[in-house]
Parts: sequence; structure tokens; C-alpha cells
Amino acid sequence: MPTVKLADGELNYRLEGPVDAPVLVLSNSLGTTHEMWDAQVPAFSEQFRVLRYDTRGHGSSSVTPGPYSIEQLGRDVLGLADALGIDRFAFCGLSMGGLIGQWLGIHAGERLTRLVVCNTGAKIGTDEVWDERINTVLEGGEQAMRDMRDASVARWFTPDFAAQHPVEVARITQMIASTSPAGYAANCAAVRDADHRKQLGAIKVPTLIVCGSQDPVTTTEHGRFIEQRIANAELVELDAAHLSNVEAEERFTRSVLKFLRD
Repeated sequence: MPTVKLADGELNYRLEGPVDAPVLVLSNSLGTTHEMWDAQVPAFSEQFRVLRYDTRGHGSSSVTPGPYSIEQLGRDVLGLADALGIDRFAFCGLSMGGLIGQWLGIHAGERLTRLVVCNTGAKIGTDEVWDERINTVLEGGEQAMRDMRDASVARWFTPDFAAQHPVEVARITQMIASTSPAGYAANCAAVRDADHRKQLGAIKVPTLIVCGSQDPVTTTEHGRFIEQRIANAELVELDAAHLSNVEAEERFTRSVLKFLRD
């Protein structure tokens, strides 16, 4: 897969779909790679030039020294777009990717045509929770990441989905086990420090918020908080836990495409 060189590292990316179609950027959640979007790409790439990438510290992108910030990760998206000659684009991010999307909407809204933020919040978790996770991962290394893989099943998927789709659950959760501990910890710091609660009104681009009704990480209330503070926002709630694009694949894809086409 190709890479784009940034000032302090490289981003691994994949670009698919008609070369003359409008661009849609997909941003992964904490502990996954661009492959978390595999189910959406066939439908998305029929109408969009789909740009997926591994967030800094994940997958095959560079693991640069941390901690990271959401601003840094947002500027990575702009650097990637600039390197590929992409002026404006739609953006869809889940969880940490949704935080990146909010940052782009607040600080680089002129670059966006539409914004989709999924299973996310303006502020996610507490400093104490993230500090504990960072310390656990840095001290435990690869074994801690394997432990995170096992613990992530209950956060990312409902029990019924996990029982009925073990192969897909194993494919997705293996991504966290394969993530660099240093890269993961650096991104945890970015999520910990991100707080868009007082800035959401600056987002003027039409925005879709996707929530999972059984998401224990970022609840529907998190989504409604965002919806109420953005003028051109709408919300859709899916029967899913945290990775709604995987668990509610068909309805997620249909809902996002409808919003992007309208």
C-alpha cells in the first residue's frame, strides 16, 4: 500500500473508487486500522473516491514519539489530503475518528463538504480512566495489547453479535492486539485531552451523528449533546454497540450514503 510522507513520519493509505468522484475520507477508531471499514467500501466506492488511512501510531503508519493530540491527528488528515491534491472532501470518523472529525469541522470547516461522526463524544471518558490505560499498556507491552483485545469484545459488540459472528469479531479485535503499545498509548493521550464541548457551535458543515443504542463507551446521550450544538446536524441511532459500522453494517452504510447524497 502507498504512503504519504509527513514532516515527522508516514501515513499508510488506500484510495479506491472513480477518479472523478467526490472524495470521502474514512478515519478509524482507537486500536483499529483502515480495514475496519472493509464492509462499507464496496458501496461507498461506487459513488465516492474513498480515502482510508491508518491513523498515526496504528497499522502500517509511523509510530512517532507521543503523546499525540487530536489537533496533530487532524492536521495529519489535512496533510494527507494536500499530498494527494484533494482540496475538499466529506469525512466520516468513528470514536477517535469522530473526535478528529469534530476538530476538522471546528478548525478546517472550509475543507469539508459533509461530516459524519460515529459512536463518539465531544469529550470521551475521564483523565483517570485514560491514564490508567496508558500506564497499563506501556508497562505491559504486547501482552497488555492482547489483554485489550479480549476486553474489547464486550465494549465493541453486543453479546448476541459476538456469539453469532465470531470470525468477524476475531478479525476486528485482532487489530488492537497488533497495534503498537507505544502508538496506542500516544493515541489514548490524544483522546484523553480532547474536549470539543465548548466549540461545537463553530461547526457549520452539515453533520450526521451515528449512535449505537447499546454502546457502553459513547452513548446516545453523547451523540445528542453533539447534535444539539451543531446547527445543521441530524442523528441516527442503530441497534449496535461501539463499532456500529461492523455490527449494523447494512443500515450504517445505507444511512451514511443517504446523508452524503442528500
